[in-house]
Amino acid sequence: MQAVLSYNNCNKKMICFPNAKINIGLNVVYRRSDGYHNLETIFYPLQIKDALEVIEASEMGFETSGIEIPGHANENLCLKAYDLLRNDFDLPNINIHLHKNIPIGAGLGGGSANAAFFIKLISDKFSLDLSLDKMQNYCRLLGADCAFFIENKPLFAYDKGDVFKPVNLDLSPYYLALVMPPVHVSTADAYRGVVPKIPQQSLEELIKLPIQNWQGKIVNDFEAHIFKAHPQIRNVKANLIDAGALFALMSGSGASVFGIFNTKPDLSLLKQDGCLVFEDL
Repeated sequence: MQAVLSYNNCNKKMICFPNAKINIGLNVVYRRSDGYHNLETIFYPLQIKDALEVIEASEMGFETSGIEIPGHANENLCLKAYDLLRNDFDLPNINIHLHKNIPIGAGLGGGSANAAFFIKLISDKFSLDLSLDKMQNYCRLLGADCAFFIENKPLFAYDKGDVFKPVNLDLSPYYLALVMPPVHVSTADAYRGVVPKIPQQSLEELIKLPIQNWQGKIVNDFEAHIFKAHPQIRNVKANLIDAGALFALMSGSGASVFGIFNTKPDLSLLKQDGCLVFEDL
């Protein structure tokens, strides 16, 4: 049965700014019988943001600007999230405008962030008073990393990437840069090429090491085969290390690569190679 709600001041326009994430380490542990993979990773929020606007309307509407989003608009996770909420609540029609700035096919979780922030926005706009657990459960129906963005703080994630433990990690004293080469990596292709294995050391323990000791110990299991298919991504990682990164790694299933530095690096050569470079994150 749907909950019938009384709305106050719901005609106001509401805007939020979903942010990206990086994966500090990604171990693909094994393939599950449901087709998903169990993994372990550290999700860390990143200050690259989209903009998401919602206003009540006579008819449902969805429009985008910024980076072009592939696929049909009806497949967007924000609309799927609204369908989930409308199954449980008597919600009105709305118009959604998504301005896309987070690179697509980059391993940054932009689509998942949009859906999670959208759920938080709708809960606020229509006074649904959804609990943290309830919002995360809606997110788990939409994508493996979607639930992370409800708390949106550094977390150790395991199982499908939607079960969390707190992690003590603060990169604010460092200079964080992210590079997106002109390459798109399909998540489906990335998983088809990965070989699941149980790591020798848990990422939950490795993350406690000093950052300068992470390289070569904290790994991304997607890198090996993606670097073969897309050597430009491998070169970005090498260039970040040459520029002085204490640690560099591909995020998620690619194609972006981040570097953690003590001081601001010179990344002009990467910019000249046609890469998008986000600095001081």
